[in-house]
Amino acid sequence: MRVSSSLSEEQREGAIALFELALAQEFQLSSPTLIKKWAGQYRSEGEEALRPKPKGRPKAPTETPARPESEPQRLRNENERLRAEVAFLGKVQALRDGERR
Repeated sequence: MRVSSSLSEEQREGAIALFELALAQEFQLSSPTLIKKWAGQYRSEGEEALRPKPKGRPKAPTETPARPESEPQRLRNENERLRAEVAFLGKVQALRDGERR
């Protein structure tokens, strides 16, 4: 709101306070300081500052249910894991045999 520049600073602040009070009452706001806060946000950040913002923690992305493995695929995966385990144990055994010498 523009207030005439012929008024003193104190008169301008009083007029603005009355205007904020009238707006708060008209729109049934709990406090006229909301008007002052919103005006400051609008001046600093523009219209976007007054848009509602989501509250709370963002929702976690929904996981798609895992498709069950087919029996042949499950057996291939198990076979690969067991081969890796046998290879690892063979290397451990070779290391132990090398230490004994």
